[in-house]
Amino acid sequence: MIEKTQLAVIGAGPGGYTAAFLAADLGLRVTLIDEAPRPGGVCLYRGCMPSKALLHAAKVMTDARAATAWGVSFGEPTIDVARLRGWKDEVVARLTGGLALLSKQRDVTFAQGRASFEDAHTLRVVPTGDAARTIAFEHAVLATGSRPARPSVLALDDPRVLDSTRALDIEQVPASLLVIGGGYIGLELGTVYAALGTAVTIVEMAGSLLPGADADLVRVLARRVAKAVRAVHPGTSVTRLTAHPDGIDAALESADGGERIERFDQVLVAVGRVPNSEVAGLERTRVERDARGFVLVDGQRRTAEPSIFAVGDVAGEPLLAHKAFAEARVAVDAIVGNSASYGPRAVPAVVFTDPEVAWCGLTEAAAAAAGRAVSVARFPWGASGRALTLDRPEGVTKLVLDPESGQVLGVGLVGAGAGELIAEGVVAVEKELTAADIAAAIHPHPTVSETFAEAAEVFFGRSAHVYRPRRG
Repeated sequence: MIEKTQLAVIGAGPGGYTAAFLAADLGLRVTLIDEAPRPGGVCLYRGCMPSKALLHAAKVMTDARAATAWGVSFGEPTIDVARLRGWKDEVVARLTGGLALLSKQRDVTFAQGRASFEDAHTLRVVPTGDAARTIAFEHAVLATGSRPARPSVLALDDPRVLDSTRALDIEQVPASLLVIGGGYIGLELGTVYAALGTAVTIVEMAGSLLPGADADLVRVLARRVAKAVRAVHPGTSVTRLTAHPDGIDAALESADGGERIERFDQVLVAVGRVPNSEVAGLERTRVERDARGFVLVDGQRRTAEPSIFAVGDVAGEPLLAHKAFAEARVAVDAIVGNSASYGPRAVPAVVFTDPEVAWCGLTEAAAAAAGRAVSVARFPWGASGRALTLDRPEGVTKLVLDPESGQVLGVGLVGAGAGELIAEGVVAVEKELTAADIAAAIHPHPTVSETFAEAAEVFFGRSAHVYRPRRG
């Protein structure tokens, strides 16, 4: 028997379940397909949510240690790994269970199994321990996500060599850990293990942590990371891994070609992610992929096959859940005939380290590379009363502005809670607000959010809490 549906969504992560739920709300018959027993995808099962649960636990331990400076003593915090892992798993179960309930409430048909294309309008779904299903669809959305990259030079078959998925399981707290990759995944997980008591070493091929991020922001984070971990080695590559009974030997090669061997209890490989675009039978359609494996889409997220759309990680960078949410809405609007196109001015990025780093829109480096003149206004959190009361004065709020109109082109933040603050920057960039608009909006005091208004005042040379000569 062939099942019929108006929309088949392959992959039940943030892009997939958002597409399925919105389409159902708009009256379509929807089938949502995933190998997991409930919706959630990498973000809920093996990414965003479990990592943030662990980062919160790590922050509590760090704050408890820091509190002695304020006259508050809890004693040295200890960690029960099994209970921490259980709490993290409970968070995941609650979130995925909630999505399963929302799916039922919307009458979305959930099909657990692996999907393959028979043609541009037919899928075959092979579930575990059950008969295969054939599903005929009018439209389909590919939302199959991505997975950790593992270069061949780092592909040592040893349980002590972890990817981000296994690192989140916190099977044990190793005495030493090598983190290969100083991007957001490596830094987030590396700082978790460091807070739990592991001696962490971070290596990054590029000349600094968070390659591509604003240098002003990275400098603040790098100083704190250097105090939290055993060592940070920028401009360093790992050329091979070798297993020994008492550890993993890593060959570390510096930029000048020098090599040294160091031994670690465990190694975390966090060198990026690759798209899950090898969907069986996709070659029977006109869907195209680029050299890196990302599915090619147009402004509506439609592939070269008119009936098939793609959203989220599988459709290209940035590999962020909120980007998948936005793309899913565009794709569904296009499917039902609404006018829609994906073209945001600002997709926020957040690194949930301590301190957090967040940015959106045009960066100072990108402006320089494009030969575009900009003005930059920075407000140091050392001049923020609220940041001082939190004992976190190391932050910075940075505005990238058009020098003539004062239009906000980009925003960067580093500091405690930066991820919660960047939304104001997104609105400012998307709505083409100016420094005058930001400065004129009364921000509550004392809060860190008022550093936005303070930075805008810096642009005009009239901030009350820092001195800068007036422009012109």
